[in-house]
Amino acid sequence: MTTASEVGLLRLAAQLLAGPRAATPVEAVRRLTAVQGQDQPGALTSVALRTTARSRADVLAALDRGEIVRSWPMRGTLHLTAAEDLPWLLDLLGERAMAGVAKRRAALGLTDADVVRADEAVVAALSGGHRLSRAALLAAIEAAGVAVTGQRGYHLLWHAAQTGSSCLGPTADGEQLFVLLSEWVPQPRRLEQEEALGELAGRFFAGHGPATVHDLARWSGQPVRDARAGLAVARGQLESMTVDGAEHLLDPTTPERLAACRGEARGTVLLPGFDEFVLGYGDRSAVLEPGFTTRIVPGNNGMFRSTVVADGRIVGTWRYEGRGARRAAVGTTFRPEDDGVVAAVPELAAALP
Repeated sequence: MTTASEVGLLRLAAQLLAGPRAATPVEAVRRLTAVQGQDQPGALTSVALRTTARSRADVLAALDRGEIVRSWPMRGTLHLTAAEDLPWLLDLLGERAMAGVAKRRAALGLTDADVVRADEAVVAALSGGHRLSRAALLAAIEAAGVAVTGQRGYHLLWHAAQTGSSCLGPTADGEQLFVLLSEWVPQPRRLEQEEALGELAGRFFAGHGPATVHDLARWSGQPVRDARAGLAVARGQLESMTVDGAEHLLDPTTPERLAACRGEARGTVLLPGFDEFVLGYGDRSAVLEPGFTTRIVPGNNGMFRSTVVADGRIVGTWRYEGRGARRAAVGTTFRPEDDGVVAAVPELAAALP
């Protein structure tokens, strides 16, 4: 058994935000399996924070080399994954992400034939090692006779990536380019269903634990029954602990990691808005008082603010104000007793990757 107050500290250690960091960006991404990536600048910082070098340039270089890829492996949301992991994650989770796609397609005025034609255009345009910007790839789809106005273009690009035709690869002029997945990841891992469920569960709890099976289901977009099936496969490699009457799973080495870095874990950390420490769980009550949820995602609109974490708990938000030489980081805490943390925000922000 352990207390809820200990959960956040254990998660910081498991997620490589305290204690020894990963030697490379791809090791950091593998540790988490998938890193929320719809805000690319924030995702680069999230990965860099978990590496020894703390370098965003190193993360970009890993993307350019194809060690890390960015795509839509689960929940229909952009994530960073290790290149070899993307294909089996799409195989396992893609069908679930496609649920409801017919209704969305009808609302956009797209037919099944349009989508097939667009997918074929994507493959043709990218084959042979071509790397295309979003605008260039949309132009190729339009040249094939499929309109890309409104939200149609985004849906068609998402569909091609969701079904394994394409992914986002190297960066040019500040924009990630689309590439053919089969060419960019020539040696993909392919796992059978049971093995994939077990791998996903084992790696989620190793990189995010302590967490519950419901956290795994929410994070991955799986039904709870699939999350439980994966846990049944992976349970032998995990440790179980009870927190407020609920079973939590974690890597057996995580308590040892925390013991070696407890002082650091109890300190103050600034995180980007979509960091896995915040978004990696269905239930955030161990690290955030439920009454403060709207302070980190106002209106529950899916846009998460950057957070201030102290002693393993989310105690406030932070942001930049001003521009150029006048730009400064400012923090806001949720409770008066945490106001002392605000003074450290400018210095901590200046040290961010």
